[in-house]
Amino acid sequence: MRRASTCLALLGLAVLGLSATASAAPTITLKGEAVPIPGIPHSGDILGAPTAFKAEYTISGTEYGGFPPPLTGVKFYGPSGAKLHPQGFGTCAPTVIEKSGPGPCPKTSIAGPKGSASGVVSFGTERVSETVSVQPFFAPGGNLEFYVQGTSPVSIEILSKGKVVSATPPFGPTVEAEVPLIESVPGALDASAKEINVTVGAAHKQGKKTISYLTVPKKCPKGGFPLKTVMSFLGGATAEATYKAPCPKK
Repeated sequence: MRRASTCLALLGLAVLGLSATASAAPTITLKGEAVPIPGIPHSGDILGAPTAFKAEYTISGTEYGGFPPPLTGVKFYGPSGAKLHPQGFGTCAPTVIEKSGPGPCPKTSIAGPKGSASGVVSFGTERVSETVSVQPFFAPGGNLEFYVQGTSPVSIEILSKGKVVSATPPFGPTVEAEVPLIESVPGALDASAKEINVTVGAAHKQGKKTISYLTVPKKCPKGGFPLKTVMSFLGGATAEATYKAPCPKK
């Protein structure tokens, strides 16, 4: 499943893409924070607590027709000590979403609330702004995937597949996501991402016990939790950004 029509670009954790080569890398920023999970008391920015994680990205550049080059991949490095617990949640196979969209996916496979991404799509030489939704899902094998959907001015339906791996301290759980290119109309420039906002995290009650996909580390290093992202772009350019999320208030 990957559609783009004039009835109709991202991550994107997440997520627009857009084609052609770029000689220089754009500038990116990253901001992240632990946030409460709706309906789960004592969740959020609390040491050792269940949480969801919100990541905010910005991309700036003029290398691709006056805009950033198409995004092709995102790596997000979480802090060491963060725990992932995919057991107890449903999954939705990429083949299901690619064939039929997210409708058949079990509700327990939803990995967080809908996020968003904004950028530009092309109609000949005209560049037009578009905002898409980004819905995270749990994928088989403990992985993540992000369903990207837009309706106007371009109809967009793509799936960004993500692999969850471990990293060397001070980093911990890491998501490596591929971002498909999005061609607005045949022969036009591919879509270009400028902002991405994605939240991943879910929990449910099992008796009196809370089962959470993600928990905050039990200790916070001096200066805050280290975060890092590396973005890849069409043409081979990469850009890196780091951020230190403040330690939770006692």
